[in-house]
Amino acid sequence: MTTTPRTMRAILARTPVMPILTLHDASTAGDLAQALVKGGIHVFEVVMRTPQAVAAVQAMREATPEADIGMGTLMTPEDVVRAQQAGAQFGVSPGLTPELAQAIQAHHMPFLPGVATASEVMQARAFGLKELKYFPAQGPVGAAWLKDMSQVFPDVLFCPTGGIRPAHIPDYLALPNCCTVGGSWVVPTDLLNDRDWAGITALAQQASRFQTP
Repeated sequence: MTTTPRTMRAILARTPVMPILTLHDASTAGDLAQALVKGGIHVFEVVMRTPQAVAAVQAMREATPEADIGMGTLMTPEDVVRAQQAGAQFGVSPGLTPELAQAIQAHHMPFLPGVATASEVMQARAFGLKELKYFPAQGPVGAAWLKDMSQVFPDVLFCPTGGIRPAHIPDYLALPNCCTVGGSWVVPTDLLNDRDWAGITALAQQASRFQTP
């Protein structure tokens, strides 16, 4: 039985915190995905910055079919093809070009492009993209920017990333145009290297307890 893919907005609504993962060893990916899901996190992004990224996404899809797994740092149409071939259910980019937007439209992939200015938001909206990554959020600073943007672009939903720690999350989730933040703190390098799945599950549980008002 074929299921209808979730929209980008529906994917973001599944989690208050989206872990951003840099994986150098795909053999750990399945166990990592299971540890995150056990902790209540069902959406995560694997960045396409290592040779193991594609294999990691494939392993995660197999280990946790109930999760939505995205691939990040997509910057070219070729990256979009690679992400789809890996089985990624959505794409993430640091910015947006016309070529990248056209590739996303052609492949019907849920997509979260990065923006940092009002002009970039307008450009993304012109391509029909209304779920956007605000990057870099610079920790607590970005919440004020998102609050201002909620009046100008009430139809846009943002996922801020970049320097956001647990203490900053309530301020973001209190905003009407933010239901999810992205961060790497859920999977610290030392816990991943030690394969401390219980420790990662505990951090995932902490992250999953954040809620929008």
